Amino acid sequence: MEDKIKVHFIGAGPGAEDLITVRGMRLLSEADVVIYAGSLVNPKLLEYAPGAEHYNSASMTLEEVIGRIREAVEQGRTVARLHTGDQSLYGAVKEQMRELDRLGIAYDSCPGVSACFGAAAAMNLEYTLPGISQSLIITRMQGRTAVPERESIRSFASHGASMAIYLSTALLTELSSELQAGGYEETTPAAIVYKATWPEERILRCTVGTLAETAEQNGIRKTAVILVGEAIGAVNFEDSRLYAPDFSTEFRKAKKV
Repeated sequence: MEDKIKVHFIGAGPGAEDLITVRGMRLLSEADVVIYAGSLVNPKLLEYAPGAEHYNSASMTLEEVIGRIREAVEQGRTVARLHTGDQSLYGAVKEQMRELDRLGIAYDSCPGVSACFGAAAAMNLEYTLPGISQSLIITRMQGRTAVPERESIRSFASHGASMAIYLSTALLTELSSELQAGGYEETTPAAIVYKATWPEERILRCTVGTLAETAEQNGIRKTAVILVGEAIGAVNFEDSRLYAPDFSTEFRKAKKV
């Protein structure tokens, strides 16, 4: 039962303070202690928990985060562990959960809106256009943290699907090369979305071949998601069958055309 759980992992959303879920906002407002990813989480979200103690995990180690959670739970206090976007993507939450499991501390998760969906909304995009792409690949370039060879950018690029690439803004020259080596044309539409949904959001449309140049010209070096694929710039595409008059569904019979 939720009332027995004292630790809540909460997705803060991509940036805008009103893009946290209703559940996430409620859990945050009920927390006694908030541990938040200060390098990325919008500090305005802390206003939903004005009476709580706030701790910025950007300056903490895993052991310090777990220690703070354990101390609060032993005192009967509720903890909100606030992560940027949705914590299931590059959130480093499983290692925290593993430690809490070891300590016998119960927890739950509240999902959030990830940056690629905030970026799509900002650009009025649909990643899965009929006849263009029916898949979205969410990935990252290899940097200080390794990526399995089977999940390389070059390997994924061979599918020609829509791609949202995280944590790679400082590696755009290499990213562009890998995308082209995998099969994307130099002219394939792309976009750099800086701080999606924040007040300082910037949308830079470009191509796979001009990613690095575009970022350099605009001073973008971090906190951006890279979008790639024909769906990013598509104008001519097929209508879906969902609303076609000659298409039957569970809720509508096909009409004679």
